[in-house]
This record gives sequence, structure tokens and C-alpha cells, in this order.
Amino acid sequence: MAAAPGAGDTSDGEGGRLPQPRDDLRELEGYHSPQLDVHVRLNTNESPYAPPVEFVDRWLGAVRDAELHRYPDRGAVSLRAAIAKQLDQPADRVFCANGSNEVLQTILLTYGGPGRNALIFEPTYALHSHIARITSTGVLDHERGDDFHIDVDAAVARVRAERPAVVFVCSPNNPTGTVEPQSTVRALVDAVAEHRGLLVVDEAYGEFADNTAIDLISDARPLVVVRTYSKVWSLAATRLGFCVAPPAIVAELEKVVLPYHLSVATQLAGTVALDFRDAMLERVAGLVEERGRVFAQLAARGDVEVFPSGANFILMRPHADSHTVWSALVERGVLVRDFSRWPRVEGCLRVTIGTPDENRAFLEALDGVLADMRGGS
Repeated sequence: MAAAPGAGDTSDGEGGRLPQPRDDLRELEGYHSPQLDVHVRLNTNESPYAPPVEFVDRWLGAVRDAELHRYPDRGAVSLRAAIAKQLDQPADRVFCANGSNEVLQTILLTYGGPGRNALIFEPTYALHSHIARITSTGVLDHERGDDFHIDVDAAVARVRAERPAVVFVCSPNNPTGTVEPQSTVRALVDAVAEHRGLLVVDEAYGEFADNTAIDLISDARPLVVVRTYSKVWSLAATRLGFCVAPPAIVAELEKVVLPYHLSVATQLAGTVALDFRDAMLERVAGLVEERGRVFAQLAARGDVEVFPSGANFILMRPHADSHTVWSALVERGVLVRDFSRWPRVEGCLRVTIGTPDENRAFLEALDGVLADMRGGS
């Protein structure tokens, strides 16, 4: 009698019977960001500030009072209503998930898939193409301009030629910090509408910029704007993201996402946090001010190229071997993100804006590293 599939020898050596992943996933690498034990961590664009103590107390009190033996509200009704009220949007335009990455995954599970393509403007957030490949969605990449902005005429022409099911625009763009004007978003959403495609604007850093595509949302426009609680709201650990979209699109996403996917603790954190909006906006203003200070000090140097940013980070290109600079910064207790070998941003490092003390430590460490490299050359 034949053994059932998966039964018997499960070794992964020669002749083993372990199943293999899909052919299109075998060469796929996972998403990685180094997590090192250093004094100053400026590599993952988190908020440098913990949530207010008053928030934590209220949130934990709400969790204590919750019926933890019951499933969470499947529709996250209270959370969606609270987000919608803050954004002056109808609640049926809001969809919530476990971080903005689950929002992106649900969008691609719904509107991507085999036989469909996603258009991505590189260099940009790696998860757009990564999640596309995981969901068997084809990836079309289009070069940004030398200033990292999207050439709108070329982009519209590409959309009309390729007719992608989904087009991703990251604004402010990660890792470059570039903010796209609303005119670019308007042109692209009009182009995707011609073939009933979907434009997704990833605004994970939107609160740090001076414009938002949320203003362009309407019930008949194929536009989705994605946001996260990880940055401004100091809640990276809770994994909460959301999008604003036409109600018909939200309804389709709800068919696809797993039931009860958003825990009670996460829903309560997202709802309670909105009562601390003024405190969070004050932090945004402080980080924007610090961004300007760090940018000015980097730009004043003769040994670093620095790029304008509308996010809570800055991309820079030292006039030295960037990977060596990154390693030397780590030795001095400062961790930034190493993009030195990434296509289109070769030789670049990305630094998150931290507290004034953290930013000072980074600048002093950079001074020391580059001085040492000049002395050794």
C-alpha cells in the first residue's frame, strides 16, 4: 500500500521526501534588516520615542477589561470609525490589518496574482516587489529619475503600454525620502483607471510630508492610500496599519483577509492612540525640525552627498567606501541602514532621525569615521 503524501522518510538529505516550495519562490530571499546590539539604532525608521505613559496605562486598562476568551471584532468597527473620524473620511473607506505590510499583501492577494503584474518605481520599498512575488504577481520595474522623482510622462506611458493590475507609488519614498506631487498621483490614477487597474500610494511616512494622496480618495477613483502606526504613533511593536480606499475596494479586501486577523490588543492600541493625537503631532514637528538640522549639517560637509527627504530618515552617499563607513559606525555604537550594494542607490547609507542626542552621536561618529578614513588614505 502506497504511503500517504508526506509520510515516511522526511529527511532533507539525498533522497529525502520533504516538499519543495513553488518553483517561483526557490530563489527568493527573505526581507532582512540587521538587528544589532548597539547604543544608537537608526536603521529601521522607528519612532525614537516610546508611547506616552498615559497611553500605555489606558491601553493596558482596556486590555484588562477585554473579554479575552472571545474572538476580536472581525470588522474592527470601533477602530475603523476612530481612524475615519480623525481623517475626516467615512468609516467604510478604512481597512485595517497587522501592519501596512499585511495591507499590501491583502491588496496583492485580491488584485494581483497569476497572470497579473504590479508596476514598481525603483529604487523603492523592497516589500512591494517581495510581496508581489510571494503572491505570484509579476513585477514590472520602472526607473525613477536622477533626482529619484517619478517622470510622470514616462510613467503614464508605461502604464498605458503594460496595463498593470496594480501600480505602487511610495511617497515619501523609502529609501530616498522623495515626495511625489499630487499632480503625479492624479496622472497615474487616471492612467490606471483607463484599464481598470489600481494605484496604491504607500504613505508609511506620510505624516512627515507636506501633502497626502488621501485628499484625492473618492468612491469611484481606483486609488488606495496605505498608512501605518509604526512611525508617528510609536507603535511598531503592535503591528497595525490601515488603508483608505473606495468602499467597494475595502469590501473586496475584507473577503480575502483571514478572519479575526486583528487582535483585541492591537485594535485597542490603535483606538486609544488616537486620543493622543496632539502629542504625536508635536513629536512629528520635533522630528521634522531635527531632520532639517541633520540634513543641514550633512549638506555642509564636503565629503557626503545628501538627498532631500520628506520622511523621518535621510539618504546620504559618503565620498568613501560606504560599507566600510557603515561597519566603522557600528564599531562606534551607531547602526544605520546599509544600502551601499543596492541597485540604483549604490554607495548610499540611510539614517533614521532619532532624538537630538542620538542624532548628535551619529554626526560625531560619522565625523570620526571619515576623519580616520582620510588619515589612513
